Amino acid sequence: MKKNTTGEMIIINRQAKFDYFLNDELTVGMKLTGPEVRLIRDHHVQLRGSFVTIRNNELWLNNLTLGADTARNIKLLATRKQIVALVREKVAGSTIVPIKLLGGSRYIKLVIAVGKGKKKYDKRETIKKRDIERGRYV
Repeated sequence: MKKNTTGEMIIINRQAKFDYFLNDELTVGMKLTGPEVRLIRDHHVQLRGSFVTIRNNELWLNNLTLGADTARNIKLLATRKQIVALVREKVAGSTIVPIKLLGGSRYIKLVIAVGKGKKKYDKRETIKKRDIERGRYV
């Protein structure tokens, strides 16, 4: 059996940075089955449109697209203290958004962040700043 020497596999949810003001990040584990792990390692996964909810004091990742299947719900593994902090943020009106999927080692981890939704004019400002940095805006 060969070890993965290419480093860490990262899948990024780029749409999250555009749609939310992101604050605190937290790395959590995922409760996966064998076929789900294989699909993630083969990059047949998409974070776009997925979100994190809290049910019965547990974190759940909803609408994760794995392969041809859609709308998988996966339990996330975090400590009780981390979940309580996220519940406080959620009550204050924030959203919990998946940012990155980390792999390449023995475990597959998910980076989630607490975010506040952007308004349409905030999104236009983001596009304007990005275009200025690229030198396209006059």
